Amino acid sequence: MRLDKYLKVSRIIKRRTVANEACNAGRVLVNGKVAKASQNVKEGDVLEIQFGNRIVKAEILDVKDTAKKDEAKELFRYL
Repeated sequence: MRLDKYLKVSRIIKRRTVANEACNAGRVLVNGKVAKASQNVKEGDVLEIQFGNRIVKAEILDVKDTAKKDEAKELFRYL
């Protein structure tokens, strides 16, 4: 699944356009490397997202095309 879509489906970032902008600005890393919005992600990948001066680290546990709000929390875990 594309990184920008995963960020939206998992509700780490609320909108896909915002996820796209974060990737283009270089604020999203996958496994320690700067990632483009089109990069594919899979289970086991570690995401690092910079929100202002705060860095959020999360591991991908599952990849789904759609998820309800309560299911979205089970797609990743914070590190």
